[in-house]
Amino acid sequence: MSSILPQNHVIRTSQRSDEIGTIQGRSSHPDKIIANYEPPTSITKTGTSTKSVLNDPSSQSTWAHRAWMASGFTIVLISLTRSGTGAIDSHTWVGPLIAGLIGYVVSDLVAGIFHWAVDNYGSAKTPIFGRLIDAFQGHHKWPRSTTRNQFAKNLHELARGVTLSVLPINLLCNNPMILAFVGVLSGCLMFSLQIHSWAHGTKSEVPSIVLALQDARILLSRSNHAAHHCPPYNKSYCTVSGLWNQYLDRYKVFELLEINFFFKFGVRPRSWDEPNSEWTEETETLEPMPASY
Repeated sequence: MSSILPQNHVIRTSQRSDEIGTIQGRSSHPDKIIANYEPPTSITKTGTSTKSVLNDPSSQSTWAHRAWMASGFTIVLISLTRSGTGAIDSHTWVGPLIAGLIGYVVSDLVAGIFHWAVDNYGSAKTPIFGRLIDAFQGHHKWPRSTTRNQFAKNLHELARGVTLSVLPINLLCNNPMILAFVGVLSGCLMFSLQIHSWAHGTKSEVPSIVLALQDARILLSRSNHAAHHCPPYNKSYCTVSGLWNQYLDRYKVFELLEINFFFKFGVRPRSWDEPNSEWTEETETLEPMPASY
């Protein structure tokens, strides 16, 4: 997790160990670490490579991204509309409303399981999920990078998955309860990466309605997600509401799964590689934004 960084402040490599100790010492108050963090205007990685955030093409949405985003949103809207129509025709709203609520609760758990899996297993070469795995694992080095991506850039991969998986259900199912459950579940999962991005944003960056939903614990908050970016990086995986995080972390569910996977398949999760994990956030030098920008 990044420490509090005022703009245009330079962080030297020699300060890194002090920052890590400060962060670990304050991990019991992660909301203070994130809530007060102000984004840099541009970032240059110390060493031989440079990471610029000004007009970075990799953060821009393409028309293909927007098309998948529109497709996924349409599919979710169809599910919810058909559920509402079915509820009107059957003169009952209780069943679909409860089903939708269950879909919302389950979505946080599903997002957490997926986040845990891609954080700890696989690589960029993994079939189908390789790009998502690479993005999730790289996110630990540059946790603020997701806030600089455009909307469709963040969501197009999940929107494509929603389109391909939910479309057959819309075509074959007429049950309003099932459609409500699927619509809310798929919609929350599709937007989970944006919700995750908002949890890394500052109060000045995040829309007021999102801040209100975060404070109400309806959406993942900065304080809830903070522990995920503190060593040993094995907590707070759920990224929709964060509702499940306290229970999964308290009962060490993912740690037990990792042990089980290790003894069955001999595969170590990436979170076991601390303190020399590739997840350690890179030292950054913050520079003032050019006057012409």
